[in-house]
Amino acid sequence: MMSNDERLVYMVNQIARNFATMAADHAAAATADHIVSFWDPRMKARIMVQLEAGRADLTPIAALAVAHLRDHDKPAGETRATEFNAVGESGHSDAG
Repeated sequence: MMSNDERLVYMVNQIARNFATMAADHAAAATADHIVSFWDPRMKARIMVQLEAGRADLTPIAALAVAHLRDHDKPAGETRATEFNAVGESGHSDAG
């Protein structure tokens, strides 16, 4: 059974894998964008603690994304998944 910290590492690595077809810097920015947009503040704080402590087994893209969030407050929107629709509009969010 995974600990909460192991689960967070697994999740951020999984997000980074989804963007792996992009150039590394864009994939890291998209991963950071996803974390900012969808993760609870406690989750974000905990993954930062893992990065700082050197305990996280993060992929290179995931580590770059978390380091970016640590060093810069918030990335610019990088993916259509974080561009939401206006009321009555369709097609922008990955949720529909």
